[in-house]
Amino acid sequence: MNLNLTTLRALVIDVDGVLLRGKQPLPGVAAFFEFLRARQIDFTIATNNSARPATDVVEKLARMGTPVAETQVLTSAQATALYLPRLAPNAKRVLVVGGEGLLQAVTRAGYELVDADADVVVAGIDLTLTYDKLRRATREIRRGALFVGSNGDKTFPLENDLAPGAGSILAALAAASDVAPTIIGKPERIMFDLAVERMGIAPQFTATLGDRLDTDIEGGVRAGLRSILVMTGVTTPAILAQSALQPDCVFADLNALRETWERAG
Repeated sequence: MNLNLTTLRALVIDVDGVLLRGKQPLPGVAAFFEFLRARQIDFTIATNNSARPATDVVEKLARMGTPVAETQVLTSAQATALYLPRLAPNAKRVLVVGGEGLLQAVTRAGYELVDADADVVVAGIDLTLTYDKLRRATREIRRGALFVGSNGDKTFPLENDLAPGAGSILAALAAASDVAPTIIGKPERIMFDLAVERMGIAPQFTATLGDRLDTDIEGGVRAGLRSILVMTGVTTPAILAQSALQPDCVFADLNALRETWERAG
């Protein structure tokens, strides 16, 4: 382990594969958050899932006996809406390929949702994706609309399987339009920078806690954070052993992390 846990004052925590797998809570979630609060460790729950609004994460954790505030959750949809003014300062009209979370974030940010003549096409995971949606988005991108992706996850974990993620949809649009998207979510550092800014704690005292090397760990490293990997999601021991990118420490699950942190004092 290349990390002294006692130096940490904040965490950027992933959801799928760390707190939940599909709809099922993973071991030790409630006890882990009780530990963080007792130690006054700040946290932001940062998820690449753009399909559902932040309130959905809040409600899921509440049902697990883990109350968190909506301000402690940052979705890739929210990060996308927050970052759009920097990418396209004059944009007003947005075509969205995505779920309720992305639609809500874009409209709350003051953009008009359109099907044509868009300034920006924003795409994320869309569980009701149709060929017509892909066709319309491709047309707008080819016409010159900025192409932005909420995140590039090719898959996301279910209870016993991996399902196609937002990255799969972005790949289809990129292939059809010959334009690569600007991606906002992990492993880009934008979400991590926004989370650290929210908490007001320096990056050297903050760690990313996730289950994926290619999103959680890589993104945290890009943002100058320490890194903690749990083996309850996508990364397997074989993947970890073969990877050039290594986290500062690895734990079987949240219980193992909490117990080690407790012993550290």
